[in-house]
Amino acid sequence: MPTFANGKICYLEMPATDIARSAEFYKGVFGWTIRKRGDGSTAFDDSVNEVSGTWVLGRPPSGKPGLLFYIMVDSVAAAVDAVVAHGGEIVQPIGADAPEITARFRDPGGNVIGLYQQPA
Repeated sequence: MPTFANGKICYLEMPATDIARSAEFYKGVFGWTIRKRGDGSTAFDDSVNEVSGTWVLGRPPSGKPGLLFYIMVDSVAAAVDAVVAHGGEIVQPIGADAPEITARFRDPGGNVIGLYQQPA
């Protein structure tokens, strides 16, 4: 059950050019749960069931960092490998934000998104 609290980010609409491809990418790389909503659209829940959302057609991707969000991962290095293996592109390698452990990738829809690893 997600946390319900004032000010919490809870829902994302992500631009996509191919919703099925984007859904498979996020499921394969991050383990997101993919589901069909009552209206038939494809939706997702993140791996800890705290954020949900959907992919939308007809919107330009967030291809340059303006609003930029980060996905927390156990290992940025492993996530970078998974992103590439699933058809994404690394646009900022690990180390650019040192001492933070981050990287940025472009997803199949053209969106640039960050990866973040909590320091040990």
